[in-house]
Amino acid sequence: MADSECVEPPISADQVYFGPSAIAKRHKSDQKRLTSPGKVKQLTDDAVRVCGSNRHCSKVSLTFGNLFWFLLLATAGLISGEARVAQGMATTFRECVECPEMTAIPAGRFVMGSPAGERGRFDSEAPQHEVSLRAFALGTYDITNEEFLTFLRETGFQPAPCDPILDLTWSSPAKGIAYAPGNSPPGGDPAVCLNWFDAEAYVAWLNAKVRAQGHLPVGSKGPYRLPSEAEWEYAARAGTKTVRWWGDAIGKGHANCNGCGSGFDGILIAPVGSFEPNPFGLYDMLGNVWQWTEDCWNESYVGAPADGSAWTRGDCRKRVLRGGSWSNLPEFLRSATRSKANAAGGDFDYSSYAGFRVARTLP
Repeated sequence: MADSECVEPPISADQVYFGPSAIAKRHKSDQKRLTSPGKVKQLTDDAVRVCGSNRHCSKVSLTFGNLFWFLLLATAGLISGEARVAQGMATTFRECVECPEMTAIPAGRFVMGSPAGERGRFDSEAPQHEVSLRAFALGTYDITNEEFLTFLRETGFQPAPCDPILDLTWSSPAKGIAYAPGNSPPGGDPAVCLNWFDAEAYVAWLNAKVRAQGHLPVGSKGPYRLPSEAEWEYAARAGTKTVRWWGDAIGKGHANCNGCGSGFDGILIAPVGSFEPNPFGLYDMLGNVWQWTEDCWNESYVGAPADGSAWTRGDCRKRVLRGGSWSNLPEFLRSATRSKANAAGGDFDYSSYAGFRVARTLP
């Protein structure tokens, strides 16, 4: 073909964030307290959530030092992606009051792209190739209306209309006032009607927030960014090799699309977290809304990076979208599916239904 249930509401911002703990002083004690996957003991300072294999969520604490040691073990392979999948463990954190909840993704390797016989496959998903990735963090959920409205209220940033004919646009008249497109209610729906530059503006604001807390050296770009396309697919697969993380068939009630067997199908966007998370603890990686990635568009994977980094060569006027949306057929809801849209928006059915989740570079 050519191109084309640990269900618990997110920890609220007033409950969870971690402050600038001193890493150096905590390394030894944090290392002792880290135990095997699925058996993380109570630590200290700010809250985080660990979902055990029984899918019951319990809150534990996580400091910068504890996160450092977890990532060190993950990078060394002592807590591998496969082990995390087997244990059903998901470690999440929130770095500031306004920051989205993030899930730590372990280092690992996977085969990116789809085999020739996969149903619904696009030519752009070839050739399959192995990619090795460092540990990173990815948003547990898509950025929500309320999270994006908070950004607009503080900055007065004005996104361009995603559909000028229907006058679908975010409204940001400043003075701490902002409205979602079509008077959509604030809250847990994923933010849509956003182009790639809108997502980048949100990321820049998020990095400024973290920098203001003293977590980053003055002048540093910041750790938050859009995920690379390889990071996105690795996280969406979550250690699986099937067409979708839950299996090859679309099944029923796993996601929101035009034919996914849910109450939202082809009718409306579902609130974030309406379906089961994948084995990495990420929600809505397939379906509901398309998700922007950092990468420039290329017609195939010939010459693609093998280290998980974003592909910054190619047609950078267009950027890669992943995941499919509520209006798409099941063939678009595959871990390997990739599409493109103008970075500045204007592509109906992509920019109008496109949102994003953020990634974070880890130590």
